[in-house]
This record gives sequence, structure tokens and C-alpha cells, in this order.
Amino acid sequence: MTETFPDGFPATANRPIQAVFFDIGETLVNEGEIYGRWADWLGVPRHTFLTKLGALLATGGTHLDLFEYFKPGFDLAEEEAKRAAAGVPNGFGPADLYPDAHDCLAGLRGQGLFVGVAGNQPVGAEAQFAALGLPYDVLGISDVWGVEKPSPEFFERCAQLADVLPDHVLYVGDRIDNDLRPALRFGMHAAFLRRGPWGHIQEDPGALAEATFVLDDLTGLPDLVAAYNSPDRPLGDIP
Repeated sequence: MTETFPDGFPATANRPIQAVFFDIGETLVNEGEIYGRWADWLGVPRHTFLTKLGALLATGGTHLDLFEYFKPGFDLAEEEAKRAAAGVPNGFGPADLYPDAHDCLAGLRGQGLFVGVAGNQPVGAEAQFAALGLPYDVLGISDVWGVEKPSPEFFERCAQLADVLPDHVLYVGDRIDNDLRPALRFGMHAAFLRRGPWGHIQEDPGALAEATFVLDDLTGLPDLVAAYNSPDRPLGDIP
């Protein structure tokens, strides 16, 4: 299901969307199996591992706290190197792609919009994502850029790459802290996607009220953007 707010579009409604940027993890890529493989590597039952992740997120923790909990002194780079040497490298592939991702990006590009992908990911994710064959115009990886969300410089880079002002960019993500709030603060449109652990655990009614769209999947996003940009949209929707 995809939804908008019943009282019309928010205050950014007079700014047409010319570019759409997507987060990666739990927006385009399903990280369930990625965390499952980490659980296997650490010798923790998958159900226990994911349940603890949810508990940590609900109390303000992070995924790095999860690793530290099950293996004190956990060093991500060291463990990734060990996994690579053992033939079970960290990362994602075509099987981890959400089934609505390709058609959503293609539908937006079909409207002549600039479509970008930009997320907090390690350097190695650049090649992994490029190999998925998705239709987009630019790919941004935080460890390649040297700046990560929620820094305003991250969102500034997105607008610069699209060559449009921030208020004509829609950023789509599953996290309120890293995606929705900072995109709004930078003057962008923002769509909040309710999927993945962050999307179902984090709450902020005030931020959600400011979102351009609140989504349960990506299937209907191209139609929502087309309607938002339509010259036939009633003027009463614009404050």
C-alpha cells in the first residue's frame, strides 16, 4: 500500500519534483539475509540476532552496537577481511534486491526525472550496486564521497549531482533519523518508507507530518510523483 496525507500536499507543494534520490539499505536492498549471514558468522541464531537488533534500535542503539554485544571488541574491517578469506564475503547481490525497486526507478526515469541512488555504504558497495543493473543516473556511496548521512553535505552533494535546487529533490528512505529529518532540514522533499527494522521501529509524528509521501512500498511512487507534478492538480492543494 502507498499513501499520502488526506488533507492534501504539504507546504512544499509549489515546488515540482525534478530529481529523486533513493537510500540503499532497506529502501532498494533487503538487508535481511545480510544480517542473517552475520548471525551465522558470529554463531548466533538468526532469530536472536535480529530480535536484539530491534531491541537496540528501539532504545537508540545502532547495528554496530549489535555486533559489539555478541562479540565484544568487534572490528568490522577485520571481520570483513576474515569473511572474505573464508569465502563468505559481506555484501549484497541481485537476490537481495526488493522486487519493486527496478520498476519504480524505471517509472520515474520514464517521466524525464533525474534518478539517483545515494546511501551510507562502504566502498565495496559501489561495485555491488552497479552490478544490479538498475536504471539510474548517478550512484553515491558515503565512503567514496567522504561524507555520510545525516550530514547536510551529503544531501547537498545529491542536489549538486542532479543540478537542481534542493527544494526540487525528493529523497526516499526508511529511516527518520538519517533520511527523513535531515532531508527536510536541507529543504528537500522527503518520502518515508515503512519497511525494514528502522522503518517500523522509529517514530516521529512531527517529521511524518512534514513528509511529502509516506509509503509502505515503492510500487506507487511514480504515479504519486506524476500526480504531484501535474499541472492539473487543484490549486487548493498549494498553500
